[in-house]
Amino acid sequence: MIMKLKGISIIILAAALSACGNKKKPAAENSQPKEAPHAENIVELTPEQSKLIRLETGKFLNRELSGAIKVSGRLDVPPQQMISVSMPFGGILRNTSLLEGLWVKKGQVIAQMEHPDYIQLQQDYLETKAQLGFQNEEFERQKSLSEENVTSRKTYQKTAADHRTLQVRLEALRQKLLLMNLNIPQLEKGIIVSAIPVLAPISGYVTKVNANIGKFVNPNESMFEIVDTEHLHAELTVFEKDIPRLKIGRKVRFVLSNETKERTATVHLIGREIDANRTIRVHCHLDNEDKEMLPGTYLKAWVETGATKVNALPDAAIVMDAGKQYIFVAEGNHHFRRVPVTTGVSEGGYTEVSLPGGEMPEADIVITGAGDLQAKMNNTEEEGHGH
Repeated sequence: MIMKLKGISIIILAAALSACGNKKKPAAENSQPKEAPHAENIVELTPEQSKLIRLETGKFLNRELSGAIKVSGRLDVPPQQMISVSMPFGGILRNTSLLEGLWVKKGQVIAQMEHPDYIQLQQDYLETKAQLGFQNEEFERQKSLSEENVTSRKTYQKTAADHRTLQVRLEALRQKLLLMNLNIPQLEKGIIVSAIPVLAPISGYVTKVNANIGKFVNPNESMFEIVDTEHLHAELTVFEKDIPRLKIGRKVRFVLSNETKERTATVHLIGREIDANRTIRVHCHLDNEDKEMLPGTYLKAWVETGATKVNALPDAAIVMDAGKQYIFVAEGNHHFRRVPVTTGVSEGGYTEVSLPGGEMPEADIVITGAGDLQAKMNNTEEEGHGH
């Protein structure tokens, strides 16, 4: 009801101003108005009208305001916390109980794979180890004979080379078996297994299952994806114009797209490259980590910018018309020109104001009465359309 009465008051006041102005002007002047550049953005008042609306003017203020940059982004995890699970050797997936959303612990057996090559590698290892045992004895024997000049130097060198070759081969096989997650001490007891275990490389949630039981999995083909959500961060997208207002350590308030709860974070890293959309990436650490949050969730955030000195005007000096913001600049003889502006942060009844080109006018700005000037301008335009 208050808003409705206020609107009626403005209309009545605008009509009164218009009537007053028409009464003061001679008929000849009304029939032939003076032409002026950009006349549609000019408002003219009489001294009586200025007193009636209690019009006041002033200058731009260099005022310290604090605010926040509104941005968007999403939750993400560091690359080392998102793992694709694969094996360096191809094989058939024989067993797994993984489902998306299941939590697994680092080192846990999450699947088993089979292939005849696994058995062959274990056989090769045991045979090479046995050969190396014999070669060790032969090497020591040839070494003693060589020292006593019983055998030729060439025979000793060949024995040494064969010994070294077997050592290298055994170590290479051993490393392959380690990649297969096989228990080598158990193998050295003569226990050969047909299936190799697939272990979880990190603790976290399973986000993808790309293989099914019975499928042949190629070497290094991703079977599962696991994400450790303990170290989620907020990845924000900030426009180029707001970059100067960013600082490491600034506080961030954000709300996830599927929540209403407000959370907080801290700016940790600021990107150094502007992309094709004229934006940069800002990496923020969450103040309170939550394992239940999911990577990729979209969010909206507000980055606190702290107090900075800006060119500001009282909120009453700024008017809206057709979705755009304006101020009125005094041009003498009770003439006022409407100028489009861009606004920034607001605090304590004052708002940051920027004019096209970034220049601040030397003339006075209408501080009180700007709404009445806009109402008079709208009323004049409606009368013009009526004629």
